[in-house]
Amino acid sequence: QVLLYVNKVGPYFNPHETYHYYQLPVCRPTKIEHKSLTLGEVLDGDRMALSLYEINFKKEVEKKELCKVSFTDSDLQLLRDAIEDLYYFEFVIDDIPVRGFIGHLEEGGFLPHNHKVYLWAHLNFNIEYNGDQIIFANVTTKEHAPVSLDGVTAPHEVAFTYSIKWIKSNMRYEERGKRVRDNSFFPKTLEIHWLSIINSMVLVFLLIGFVVIILTRVLKSDFARYNMDEDESEDLDSEENGWKIIHTDVFRFPPMKSLFCAILGIQFLALATGIILMAILGMFNVHRHGAINSAGIILYAFTSGIAGYVAANMYRKLGGDNWVWNINLTSCLFAMPFFLIWAIVNSVAWGYGTTQALPWTTVVLLMCLWVFVGYPLTVIGGVFGKNWANGFDAPCRTKNIAREIPVVPWYRSAFAHCIVGGFLPFSAISVELYYIFATLWGREQYALYGILFIVFGILIGVTACISVALTYFQLSAEDYRWWWRSIFSAGSTGMFVFLYALFYYFKRSNMSGALQSLEFFGYTFLTCYVFFLMLGTVSFFASLNFVRYIYVNLKMD
Repeated sequence: QVLLYVNKVGPYFNPHETYHYYQLPVCRPTKIEHKSLTLGEVLDGDRMALSLYEINFKKEVEKKELCKVSFTDSDLQLLRDAIEDLYYFEFVIDDIPVRGFIGHLEEGGFLPHNHKVYLWAHLNFNIEYNGDQIIFANVTTKEHAPVSLDGVTAPHEVAFTYSIKWIKSNMRYEERGKRVRDNSFFPKTLEIHWLSIINSMVLVFLLIGFVVIILTRVLKSDFARYNMDEDESEDLDSEENGWKIIHTDVFRFPPMKSLFCAILGIQFLALATGIILMAILGMFNVHRHGAINSAGIILYAFTSGIAGYVAANMYRKLGGDNWVWNINLTSCLFAMPFFLIWAIVNSVAWGYGTTQALPWTTVVLLMCLWVFVGYPLTVIGGVFGKNWANGFDAPCRTKNIAREIPVVPWYRSAFAHCIVGGFLPFSAISVELYYIFATLWGREQYALYGILFIVFGILIGVTACISVALTYFQLSAEDYRWWWRSIFSAGSTGMFVFLYALFYYFKRSNMSGALQSLEFFGYTFLTCYVFFLMLGTVSFFASLNFVRYIYVNLKMD
């Protein structure tokens, strides 16, 4: 016997609005038996249950009745609405997803306007096999006319039937993943976009080269000027300006040190790198439903120790005393906004009765993962970070009285820095961003993980270079408040990603409805927040190393 599980149904253009198949008035067993699912499958909205279809290996069925269903008026209206919203179903045979539309909609003419709704009551299952193993399966509705739902009234009885055809294949079982991926129900539009990638890489490398060369030449000139002997620089003393003059303020610690250090968790940098490397190693394939979701959650919990260590270590270096509050703030900085948005989305999904609403058992499991793994690791990392912290060891002494900061033109303002510092890293990933959005919120399957890894590396490199350049310009304007600005200048990339998300939602997708819109904007906001935390961290550490470098090499009086 080959088990066929029914899974979910939903509107074609709303990928995250899915319902259980048995919520439709269809053939169902007296007692519904659900399949035991993995965490990733539950997070992906899967709710598999045994079906009434009787399938035996290599045994063909011409036309067999599954059951007869007598529709009420509400059943008929539910089916009509579902067919008009282009609802599709998903079954699972031997871990292979099998999809098809539940009905057919015909529209035509102007006067009079034709609007006909049909239900596919017969399904043809085509199953390919090699030896004693199933290679591929799909479902078609051809050769049998659909049942019209126009003008019918309750009670209306419909007989659901099915056919099974077995086809011999020469493909090896180990290669069936490629067959499933290449023959998807959803249109395949993703191709290797080499020209766009090469164009992006060339522009980025030119940008990095430009920044490095210019800064090297400018710094060389600055060092030559600032490190002159006393008698040579006598004439310049009265006109001394630039970044040397603020050496007694440049290492003045920032305000709100605890929040500043909590943002610096390199956790998301480690998380993103880990997921991309796991994808390159082939750990996420078409047979592991929702595996990337599970990996993300588990990696987040286990990398919490990194966040605690980095935050507490830097907090102690900056002279902070309340390290317990700092560790708690670090652990809640992402977890609390995530929980708030998830609670709202999950409550709405529960109200709609969709499979995107997590069952309480999964919610308890995720809470336990954070309470018993994520939070304790943050505390342990924080304790090690606090105990292993040395002094900040600034190259210059800081005076008690802060220097007055001169007025700067608008193009050197914090806002201008955020625009430049956010737009350039965004431009490095803009090409790839479309394909990621089309995968997360569309129907494509992303498999170019090697390219994604290269783009991720380019993103980090561009962020570091732009951060160094903007910090240099800020210090040259005798503004020593570079700590927070280094975070916000590159962290503003998240704002550009959110603006792109608005463009994608309204111009590149067909998503609609309150539930789908709430999910899209809620989780997109969280993604942009992750961009802010991750790139802000990269930007700060690049700026910190740069500032240390230029002041270590400066001859002081």
